[in-house]
Amino acid sequence: MPPKTKATALAACLAVSLLAAGCGTGRAGSAGGDTFSYAIKSDPGLLDPAQVQNTTTYTALSLAYDTLVNIGPDGRVVSGLADRWAVAPSSVTFTLRPGVTCADGSPVTARTVAANVAHLTDPATKSPALGVVVPQGLTAKADDAAGTVTLSTPQPFAFILQSTRYLFVVCGAGLKDRSLLARATSGSGPFRLTSARPGQSYAFARRAGYAWGPGGAGVPADAPGRVVLKVVGSEATAANLLLSHQLNGAQFAGPDRSRVTRVPGIDTTVAPNGTHEFFFHQGAGHPGQDPAVRTALLQAVDLTDLGAIATGGTGRRPTGLVMQPRPCSEDTVTGHLPAFDTRAAGAALDSAGWRRSGDGVRRKDGRKLTLRMIYGTSGGETMAAAAEYLAQAWQKAGADVRLRALSDAAYGEVESVTQDWDVDWAPLGVTLPTQLTGSLSGPFTPDGGNFAHLTNKAYDDLTARADKLPGTTGCATWARAESALLDSRDLVPVVDKTLATAAYDATFRITAGLFDPTSIRMTGATK
Repeated sequence: MPPKTKATALAACLAVSLLAAGCGTGRAGSAGGDTFSYAIKSDPGLLDPAQVQNTTTYTALSLAYDTLVNIGPDGRVVSGLADRWAVAPSSVTFTLRPGVTCADGSPVTARTVAANVAHLTDPATKSPALGVVVPQGLTAKADDAAGTVTLSTPQPFAFILQSTRYLFVVCGAGLKDRSLLARATSGSGPFRLTSARPGQSYAFARRAGYAWGPGGAGVPADAPGRVVLKVVGSEATAANLLLSHQLNGAQFAGPDRSRVTRVPGIDTTVAPNGTHEFFFHQGAGHPGQDPAVRTALLQAVDLTDLGAIATGGTGRRPTGLVMQPRPCSEDTVTGHLPAFDTRAAGAALDSAGWRRSGDGVRRKDGRKLTLRMIYGTSGGETMAAAAEYLAQAWQKAGADVRLRALSDAAYGEVESVTQDWDVDWAPLGVTLPTQLTGSLSGPFTPDGGNFAHLTNKAYDDLTARADKLPGTTGCATWARAESALLDSRDLVPVVDKTLATAAYDATFRITAGLFDPTSIRMTGATK
């Protein structure tokens, strides 16, 4: 996913964008092996958990750092550093598991957790997590004697417990000197970084005595002694390395997944990986400001065909705006978008005052129905084909469509600064509904994160109400809020992407870009 404003930049990290996220389990092989090799698509960069900018960094950090709680494969909260917790609308109190130690042998205490929160919320830190994963105004109160730490917010924050899944706890020397974290780790996780070769590989060694993983899991005897993350930017190259047994695991979003499926010795599982969606700019002077135009443009498109093109036929029907496994299971999409009907689309545009002229392009008050659409080049050939399909459908409806493919580096400038667009294909990969509000409501860019200039009173009222309800008790209200966006055609979920997780001679679990390090097993001798 292209980089966005502050409110949506971390959403990309949680995907989650773009976010090599998804979830999957690899399983294959026979017996033996002591090094688990896994392909990552880009260099993790700075390894300070307070400064995470991409999902690959989260993947690397999940091997070396613990969080207060974890999320199981079914989306439920399970223990981590904390083995108990008590949730209130604006606070959560964690009781820490006794005996947890940092990789350097120092204890992990309630004050350790509180120091991490203080660092993240310090304006001088300029952490991209603040206001997205870590709520604004979050404070921490530690009681080492009781072994508890209480996180509080000035106002109720619905998923205050679940949000701590991305609060990696730094301990030991790295807590005192954050500069050490540029190319090293200082955590309590089951692995510690031993070698960093930027652009090539990152090697981790297993710790002894680890026993505080998800649900109290430890590291079993058949876990690897080393984990090596190899930087492999091309999925075609990753497939070659997996097939030649130079990798134990990799994930595939594109067509190369077909090369590793049904291959003897390689096990592949497929899971959802966020949603392809697009937005109409609703600012003054943009065609999308008129809800009748937005509805007509959607009626002109077969969203099923569009989704198949965008994913190369590997997608699934979308049912929500939050990535799987999500805390709320309601279907917020079905029945909330108009059916494909080109005649109805034409009649609606006529009624809205957009009349065809001699060149076939519709005009209103002498102005062309022009749609400037931006999309990311990182989406590859299928994304380009989807953009062309969309352009053709709208051209048939009478629009003058101008496509513009942008690199990730240029996307933020065009989307949020110059605002030179009318339609934005911008997948938002998030794991909690609270992570959407900064992008879909509130101040418009450049003053806020509301990049499409959306004003949806129903969504605002419902999310304000849901935010006061702890955890899943507010799911029905969050669902109504999501559906309100679709009813107003504020955004258009097209198709759920999928991600294929492949393994050779190993088993492992990775969810939303995060490893469960205790799940990694070696089942055969890598050749």
